[in-house]
Amino acid sequence: MPRIFDNIELKLLPSLIDTLKLSHKAEFCVGYFNLRGWKQLLPHIEGWNGSEENQCRLLIGMNETSAEEDLKNMLSLSNTETEVSKQQLVKLKHKLAMQLREQLTYGIPTHQDEIALRQLVTQLKSKKLVVKLFIKHKLHAKLYLLYRNDPNNPITGFLGSSNLTMAGLANQGELNVDILTNS
Repeated sequence: MPRIFDNIELKLLPSLIDTLKLSHKAEFCVGYFNLRGWKQLLPHIEGWNGSEENQCRLLIGMNETSAEEDLKNMLSLSNTETEVSKQQLVKLKHKLAMQLREQLTYGIPTHQDEIALRQLVTQLKSKKLVVKLFIKHKLHAKLYLLYRNDPNNPITGFLGSSNLTMAGLANQGELNVDILTNS
């Protein structure tokens, strides 16, 4: 029977970490990601080698725009389903990088935040963490898949409303369920 994680009585983060400790690969799809959320998980993939079967792949689906930008885009006469140009892609990637950089200025960054940022950079370079930005449209899904060498439960999934942020993983009310598979 699936467990329901509400981050009140049953928090997602401890179960996600416990499963990650037993896993050799992970695939996450989230709307939002921040360093303080990732900081909780990064030690548990540090021993991975970065190969396709020993890495964490992260798909980030929400790219924040201002309400004014969203309104302009929705009302635009040229608002059609067209391919994103390379220039738009570069702009969006730069915007995401700036958003990640900006989040570090919220509050007073700690020594642990600096260490986590350095580890994040190292994990990106070694491909222990591979990040992709989904930009075709806003993708607000949250799914955490963890792969293990277990014939009875090779993939554990967590599906629900928790982003890869400290708030989403542990500090605010959310609804998530675990899904265990035997295939």
